[in-house]
Amino acid sequence: MRALPGLMRPRAPLLPLLLLCLLAAARPSLADGHPSASPFTTPPVREETMTKYSNLSLESHNISLTASPFTTPPVREETMAKYSNLSLESHNISLTEHSNMPVEKNITLERPSNIKLICQFTTSGDLNSVNVTWRKDDEILETNYLNATGSILYTQYMFTIVNSKQMGSYSCVFEEKKEQRGTFNFKVPELHGKNKPLINYVGDSVVLKCKCQDCFPLNWTWYSSNGSVQVPVDVQMNDKYVINGKNANETRLKIMQLSEEDRGSYWCHAIFQLGESEEHIELVVLSYFVPLKAFLAIAAEVVLLVAIILLCEMYTQKKKEHSDDGKEFEQIEQLKLDDSNGIENNAPRHRKNEAVGQ
Repeated sequence: MRALPGLMRPRAPLLPLLLLCLLAAARPSLADGHPSASPFTTPPVREETMTKYSNLSLESHNISLTASPFTTPPVREETMAKYSNLSLESHNISLTEHSNMPVEKNITLERPSNIKLICQFTTSGDLNSVNVTWRKDDEILETNYLNATGSILYTQYMFTIVNSKQMGSYSCVFEEKKEQRGTFNFKVPELHGKNKPLINYVGDSVVLKCKCQDCFPLNWTWYSSNGSVQVPVDVQMNDKYVINGKNANETRLKIMQLSEEDRGSYWCHAIFQLGESEEHIELVVLSYFVPLKAFLAIAAEVVLLVAIILLCEMYTQKKKEHSDDGKEFEQIEQLKLDDSNGIENNAPRHRKNEAVGQ
């Protein structure tokens, strides 16, 4: 019975022997030009290790890598494709070494556009000694083009404006003996309203109008302010307001049944793709007592003037009457005097006649 276990022990290495046989059978196939599934070969030392631990499980993992050239990210490709159809606007400024004041150019921009800015600087000195930079406000930008022809130095900056943050001032700066600067100011279109105050009376209706010349805002909004706070005009909650416009580039606010509380400043607000713009109109509402006061004041002045004229006439008339009375009195006195003198003169004559008669 003990011999049986002894006979059974040599059978334990049968599994490693089978694996070695399989590996030996697989190697001729590689030599014949039939590669296995993996392009890698196992080193001899590693083969012995694997044979030693052949009773363990085998796990296989792989990573696939593909070589590809540098390509633009999809998001950037979409952005470039999106902005490729935008219009190109080109603007330029000319500077010289004798310029005393910075040169500025105002540019009105309503919608996203590709922009090309060109500055040319004329100098009698060495062009290589001129330092050229581009700036947006205080931020230094990259100069993407620089060229010199004779005594003129050219610089160019190209970019795309797609939102309000990219609006503002772009400057080309030439630093030689002194700094010369040319500035491009980008802003949205301005609105045009009534410059002078609108004067109306209580109970009337008035139409406030704002217009944008050669531009078309995305949206219009009206605000009223009787101080420092702007309040949106609510057309739906208040029937006295009506907002309309004949064209897309204008807006009108009609206010009916005016009261003194309606006076103040009204703001028309336009929204563009690249920013916002606004304009204000001053409304003055008067009561009918105001023109009546003016009429009463004028009437009082007229009455006072007439009274003064009448008093002057009365004074002149009385003065004339007093002078006439004095003259009559003098005439009467003169007549009395003359009469008395005549009587006195006649008395001697009677006496003489009586003497002659005797």
